[in-house]
Amino acid sequence: MAHPARSRNWQGPWPKTPGRLFGTFLVRLYQLTLSGFVGNTCRHLPTCSEYAYEAIARHGLWAGGWMGLFRVTRCGPGGTHGIDRVPEILPARLKWWRPWRYWRVNSEG
Repeated sequence: MAHPARSRNWQGPWPKTPGRLFGTFLVRLYQLTLSGFVGNTCRHLPTCSEYAYEAIARHGLWAGGWMGLFRVTRCGPGGTHGIDRVPEILPARLKWWRPWRYWRVNSEG
């Protein structure tokens, strides 16, 4: 019998490194405190905080943090909307020294 999800965040396996734990802790802290004041206005599925949590858990604090930050900026007026999943594997064009390329991580493969 499968256990029900205890959290709305990603439940898959991920390495529990200090950076990832710190990043996911910050996202979870936001979800438990400030998220209620901001309201449920995200235009994407999964929500921006769920996306950031999964991105940090899968790809680490540096790459996942940039992906989460850029996802939040795309959520504003005139931004994107719809289903936007965290990629399982990052494209080779993404390098740590070029964080601006994380802006549209799901476009162009």
